[in-house]
Amino acid sequence: MDIIHSVTDLRERLQREPNNVFVPTMGNLHRGHIELINIAKPRAACTVVSIFVNRLQFGPREDFDKYPRTLTADCEKLRAAGVDVVFAPDEGEIYPEPQTYTVEPPDIQHMLDGAVRPGHFRGVATVVLKLFNMVRPHSAIFGKKDYQQCLVLNNMVRQLALPIDIILAETVRAQDGLALSSRNSYLTPEERKEAPRLYAMLCKARDELSAGAHDYQRVELDVMADLAHHGWKPDYIAVRRQADLLPPENGEGKLVVLAAARLGRTRLIDNIEVERE
Repeated sequence: MDIIHSVTDLRERLQREPNNVFVPTMGNLHRGHIELINIAKPRAACTVVSIFVNRLQFGPREDFDKYPRTLTADCEKLRAAGVDVVFAPDEGEIYPEPQTYTVEPPDIQHMLDGAVRPGHFRGVATVVLKLFNMVRPHSAIFGKKDYQQCLVLNNMVRQLALPIDIILAETVRAQDGLALSSRNSYLTPEERKEAPRLYAMLCKARDELSAGAHDYQRVELDVMADLAHHGWKPDYIAVRRQADLLPPENGEGKLVVLAAARLGRTRLIDNIEVERE
């Protein structure tokens, strides 16, 4: 496994490969990331994983400085998973000058997580496009836990005619249902016991919608009230259309329930898809 820190060295290394598949990460890897790699490996001769904590997608009062950086442990996990190339640049390599050219997603960037984190999806789209241009993969793997991010990036690739297949992987969960996330390490032991409630309430909402519930606002408020009763501070609970995250009309068949809520100092996100006749 090659660990590379510069764009020049990365491009030189990848010239030897007939094709590659790409898994972008911010590091502090867990089982969910390894599952993305397992999905990636059969798709190309070379599997590339990037590790880069992207300042552009963090707000001024968010956790950029304290986000866990565990490169040595990450590389051990990636070597065991059979990754071929790890691209671990520093900030000056990705942004050698102020990034005045950015990718500006459409209105989807301002709803849900984008409403709570202004500029977040601009930062995500900009760094992912830069990484795509550096790695030049034929396919890239993203997890559905960041559902809104997946839509933003999928739409970017389609509208900019990038020759990349976006593969979306199902959310990997702990046995109690909690979606795996690097930020789970922020939870106290007591909070970790409470954290599975988020997914449990999403499952309850899914079951109601699958049974024919059309009062979407009531479903949202019920989940929000339950979380608040147990000490959570919800940012949003939203029933939306899978295709574009707009509010659904009666009779919509493909829905998704998305949630973001704070438990103590930790902000957790999750979602669950709903398919109904």
